[in-house]
Amino acid sequence: MSSPLPLTYRFLPPRQAGPGKAPVLVMLHGIGSHEGDLLQLAPYLDPRLAVISLRAPLPWGAGGFAWFEMAWTPEGLVGDPEQARRSRELLSHFLDQGIPSLGLDPAQVYLLGFSQGAIMSLYLALTQPEKLAGVVAMSGRLSPEILAEAVEPARLQHLSILVVHGTADAVLPVAFGRQIRDYFASLPLSFTYREYAMGHEVSPESLRDIQGWLQSQLDKNCGSPRT
Repeated sequence: MSSPLPLTYRFLPPRQAGPGKAPVLVMLHGIGSHEGDLLQLAPYLDPRLAVISLRAPLPWGAGGFAWFEMAWTPEGLVGDPEQARRSRELLSHFLDQGIPSLGLDPAQVYLLGFSQGAIMSLYLALTQPEKLAGVVAMSGRLSPEILAEAVEPARLQHLSILVVHGTADAVLPVAFGRQIRDYFASLPLSFTYREYAMGHEVSPESLRDIQGWLQSQLDKNCGSPRT
């Protein structure tokens, strides 16, 4: 839907009501996609979650959108850091305004991003961690620009992060996933990394692990296990 909020979104209420405000999963699609894409995963995820799927702000291709422009250069794949920074601020403002306006729990906000959406999810986690409880980053990467803005590690201690990547990913090769793994392994937070025999996609196996990870987070933090 369109609204006074800074980004267009689609909203699905939780399929299973809990005792308090609902935890929320905010979905961030990849470049050239749209807010309806990742929403297809929602029926397979924990029913206690409210789901918000965001549309990136920049038009890209026929009916698609991007969080920032990317181009291939002699140095490899390069994104526009200023556009990424502006999109991060739009995402941050959306969380500040949208979570309370929809009656959701601001202490239980999880991001789930694919590809460029995974990049944005990790960007917000490393620069404004207090807004989040956790992140699922699928087939993403960390750029030097993001790492240069990361806050001090002590501010990340409450975060839980799951990173999944395909060993046959031809868009963002698995080396990017392993760089994420190596970076977060030294930080004082809960971090899980998984690789799968898949390309730049969400496989049934990776989805099962994402399901289980989200369920364990809610069981731990919401005090209302799924029955």
